[in-house]
Amino acid sequence: MSSDVPEPTDVDAARIDTARIEDEMEQSYIDYAMSVIAGRALPDVRDGLKPVHRRILYAMHEEGVTSGSSHRKSSSIVGETMGNYHPHGDSPIYDAMVRMAQDFSMRYPLVDGQGNFGSVDGDPPAAMRYTEARMAPIAEELLSDIDMDTVDFSANYDDRLQEPDVLPAAFPNLLVNGSSGIAVGMSTNIPPHNLGEIIDATIELIDNPDATVEDLMDHVKGPDFPTGANIVGHNAVHAAYKTGRGRIRVRAEYEVEERENGSDRIVITELPYQTNKARMVEKIADAVNDGAIEGIRDLRDESDRDGIRIVVELKRNAMAEVVKNQLLERFLEKTFGVINLALVDGQPQVLTLKETLRHYLDHRKEVVRRRSQYELGEKQDRAHILDGRLTALEHADDVVDIIRDAEDRDDAKAALREAYEFSGDQVDHIVRMQLGSLTSMEAAEIEDEYDEVQARIERLETILGDEEELLSVIEEELLAIKDEYDDDRRTSFIEDTDEVTREDLIAEEDVVVVVTEQDYVKRMPVSQFDAQNRGGKGIIGGDIKEGDRVSKVFRANTHDYLLCFTNQGQVYRLKTYEIPEMSRTARGKSAINLLDLDDGEEITAVVNTDDFEDEECLSMVTRDGYVKRTAASEFDNILSTGIIAAKLEDGDELVDVKVTNGSTDLLVATREGMAIRFDEDEAREMGRNARGVRGVDLEGQDKVAGMVAVEDDTEQDLLTVTENGYGKRTPLTEYRKQSRNGKGLVDIKTGDRNGRVTSVKAVGPADHLVIMSESGQIMRIRAADISEVGRNTMGVKVMELEGDDGVATVDVIPDANGDDAAETDETGETDE
Repeated sequence: MSSDVPEPTDVDAARIDTARIEDEMEQSYIDYAMSVIAGRALPDVRDGLKPVHRRILYAMHEEGVTSGSSHRKSSSIVGETMGNYHPHGDSPIYDAMVRMAQDFSMRYPLVDGQGNFGSVDGDPPAAMRYTEARMAPIAEELLSDIDMDTVDFSANYDDRLQEPDVLPAAFPNLLVNGSSGIAVGMSTNIPPHNLGEIIDATIELIDNPDATVEDLMDHVKGPDFPTGANIVGHNAVHAAYKTGRGRIRVRAEYEVEERENGSDRIVITELPYQTNKARMVEKIADAVNDGAIEGIRDLRDESDRDGIRIVVELKRNAMAEVVKNQLLERFLEKTFGVINLALVDGQPQVLTLKETLRHYLDHRKEVVRRRSQYELGEKQDRAHILDGRLTALEHADDVVDIIRDAEDRDDAKAALREAYEFSGDQVDHIVRMQLGSLTSMEAAEIEDEYDEVQARIERLETILGDEEELLSVIEEELLAIKDEYDDDRRTSFIEDTDEVTREDLIAEEDVVVVVTEQDYVKRMPVSQFDAQNRGGKGIIGGDIKEGDRVSKVFRANTHDYLLCFTNQGQVYRLKTYEIPEMSRTARGKSAINLLDLDDGEEITAVVNTDDFEDEECLSMVTRDGYVKRTAASEFDNILSTGIIAAKLEDGDELVDVKVTNGSTDLLVATREGMAIRFDEDEAREMGRNARGVRGVDLEGQDKVAGMVAVEDDTEQDLLTVTENGYGKRTPLTEYRKQSRNGKGLVDIKTGDRNGRVTSVKAVGPADHLVIMSESGQIMRIRAADISEVGRNTMGVKVMELEGDDGVATVDVIPDANGDDAAETDETGETDE
């Protein structure tokens, strides 16, 4: 916009003020913002009320709708408020009054409502023509002494009436009932508190003006919500009181009930503040129907006038802890964001707990001072009148004669003033005295009253002249209100056991993880697979993509940390539950979404970090027969992009990794059926970047199939499974210890029938095996069902394969005979 403004050319133009539009818009917006901030959205720190609440209560006071009167139609109260003080719509006025009557919104309701004023289910109140209301007793404490010049008044919107700028507020209502509101560019959200605690803190500040927030928190434990529930931890509360801002976690009150029939249930009896109960129950039901929460078989709202009761019935096999954590994360815990913003001298300020109480005390001192000054004036006037009456009684005969001899009342007044130097007010009262008041009894009563008035005057002058006396009055009045209205805390504190994590929402169970060569990965509960007899075809374990095949299957717990070693010598860290759980027939999810794998990089070995300590080692073997040991402590800090686990020669790949303790033997098995056992100390401990030493001398095109860690006193067997589905168990004691880099002993005969060795494992008779084929067939069998034979043998049929399918991988479920899921499938047929 150009700043060149043309000069006015006539008289009318000369009366026009010119202004830049951006300046006008800026000033107009500021005026609007301040109007909303000071006149509508933010409470005053002194009485804790916004203008609409203050005007409603004052209108009820003026109309005599107090706690001792009958209820009045809400429409009448709204009409009086709107017509005399609040020139806005009737709906916001009624909404404000309704909230002051709701015992689930206000810690100490200021309005006593009769009729439907809404519910915790979010039900709207009845129309104002149907409901009735009056002031609650505690609301009268906010207006007490308002007629004694305790606060300033201003003209109402049409200059017909006067309304108070603030209420006297005999208790700290801002903290007791809290407040919330959104202004222009700012908002306030102050939680309610227990009246007794706030009064105790106020008295503490009176007695000790230098008290810290910590001192005040000895009395104020934290917010006290009308709906009860629990505050999690104390740190957030302390921060909110110390800075004026904070985020307080509020958790529902619930109990997990164990029932005789084995199915638990969760009973919820208190909800976080401002939670819509009906909507919450509806959302829980939707989450159950959508499968987001599992394990719930029934949901009932049994709430009545005696309180909230929501019953969540769990399925018989559901884990109550997991369901509880899922409910906590999504529905039963809310964050209350504290913003202790209020108007101080008309300006918005974020206040600490101490500052809030200090401003309130300053207000009460002003109220008590003005009230005392007002009362002092009245008592002095009364003492003046009583003094004149006492003088008249002392000279009763003369006073009667003067009045009798006067021609009229005015002459009598003039004569009395001349005779006894009475003031005008005194002679007015004297000439109106009745003859009956001249009795000695009346005279004694006047003298007693005069003494009482004089004593009160002395007390008031002491209050006005001594700050400590004034504060003692405030303290006495606060204690009286506490005695009248104090009650027990509703909101409790529970220890902060950290926020509910994703792990808390996952059931802790054993799973089978399947990985393919093209890096598709998924997990399935072990319980889905029943034990079959050996030689069966198994069941479908995955929808393998054309051209892809299974490369690895292993057992883990959903809460385990896994070290995933790849064929390229990298290692990554992963939580088992981060692997997506899918059905048996699902293909899986690309591991690239979980791990930062390069092209051609495959997972070849997995180690559970729960299986080792820092002083132990991870022993590795490569496809070309190199072996090395690295301290487990070197794998403590693994980047999201992985770290190097072993340096590999060109064309070599990492095949297997085992946990060893320094006194373990390593048994390395080859694809052509050879096996060598040697002391792990023969492969000295090396760093992650080392290649290692030769562990086995491979002949021709032979490659390493896998490795087993063997204890000297072991009673386990070596399980060997070949690609054509044959296998055998041989006691590990039959494999004598040799020096590393030897050719080893014959473990199993390979050939056209057996094919080459796919996997070797150390097993016990109570173990179960999970075997998976390259095409995705999976079966679970007992290790004991595989015959125990000598080393140089052919073995027996373990898994029936079709076409060109072959065994991809085997893993062990340790000591699984006690597993309820291990039911025998006598047919051993494929589940199509």
